[in-house]
Amino acid sequence: MKKSLPQLRPFLVSLFALTLAACGGGEPPQEMPPPIVSTIVVETRPVHLEDELPGRVSALRTAEIRPQVGGIVLRRLFEQGAEVQAGQPLFQINPAPFKAEVDSAASALKRAVAAMERAKLQVDRLKPLVDADAVSQQLFDDALSQYNQSSADVAQAKAALARRQLDLDFATIRSPIAGRIGEELVTEGALVGQSDANPMARVQQIDQVYVDVRQPASMLEAIRKSAGQSASSDGGKDGNVKILDAQGNPYPVSGHILFSGINVDAGTGDVVIRIRVNNPERHLLPGMFVRAKVPQGGDIQGLLVPQQAVSRSSTGQARVWVVGQDGKAGVKNVELGKLVERQYLVRSGLAAGERVIVEGQDRLQPGMPVSAQPWALAADGKTVAP
Repeated sequence: MKKSLPQLRPFLVSLFALTLAACGGGEPPQEMPPPIVSTIVVETRPVHLEDELPGRVSALRTAEIRPQVGGIVLRRLFEQGAEVQAGQPLFQINPAPFKAEVDSAASALKRAVAAMERAKLQVDRLKPLVDADAVSQQLFDDALSQYNQSSADVAQAKAALARRQLDLDFATIRSPIAGRIGEELVTEGALVGQSDANPMARVQQIDQVYVDVRQPASMLEAIRKSAGQSASSDGGKDGNVKILDAQGNPYPVSGHILFSGINVDAGTGDVVIRIRVNNPERHLLPGMFVRAKVPQGGDIQGLLVPQQAVSRSSTGQARVWVVGQDGKAGVKNVELGKLVERQYLVRSGLAAGERVIVEGQDRLQPGMPVSAQPWALAADGKTVAP
């Protein structure tokens, strides 16, 4: 039996109310808060331009220890890898043959002296006799000639003794310079001579070292200018070149650029720049590969932005996100210069006083409102609280 429309009306009203409740009769959805970003305000400040160049360390002086006389090596008189002083004994060659030659030369000198003294007595004896015409002048002249020859023999014997004494001294091989000695290249019992191709050891002076780097010749004038400014400001006491290891960590040393003997490579157009570095703690060793921060001209005024604030478009255009006066994010194309202490020098595209987004830009869209907070960078490159 069908119900009439008036009877169905209460049922339809109840069904409609239940449908409205099921379809979300709750609270309206809330808006998402603006994303939080870290920003800095870029300002014009002095910028010290440097080039980081690879270089190689070499000793200030290197001495190859070689024998000046031949003989059998009796003893090694140094510790390998130790510091030695100039004149310090290093090897002892058997001195017995040289000592015998010294004794022989000393005996020859005594004979020559005795002959000279006898000739002197003869001259002294004939002198009054020739004055009294008791002997002939010819006899006196012969005696005087014999005396002069004896004097020459004495001088020759003294020279021979000095030479033999020198050979005896050379039997003790000494270091010609102060520095660090390496390993021994001959052992006790080896026969050595002046014509040997290989040295007995090597001594390197490394309290100061050279670092040789390459640089385009076009930058030479800027380097000269920086070196002159550094000398006038610090009196030449502190070096203006920093030395870094392969990971970019600085050594506790500094150096000066030497401009003598610089030649331009005709093939590459580069110059080899020699840097003299004080190395009292022996942090730098000959043969090491290092990096040198070489100044490039004087300080300039410029804008710097952190490296992580810069992104690139699909075409390679450098750009940064900025926060406008209205609190909304925008993108600006920039022209970058050198990387200075993990920050890019901005040549164009930004103005002093603008707020640049450093962190949080990966989730932004142009025109999106943002919540900006300050950002700071520690000396080691880590983010720190403002």
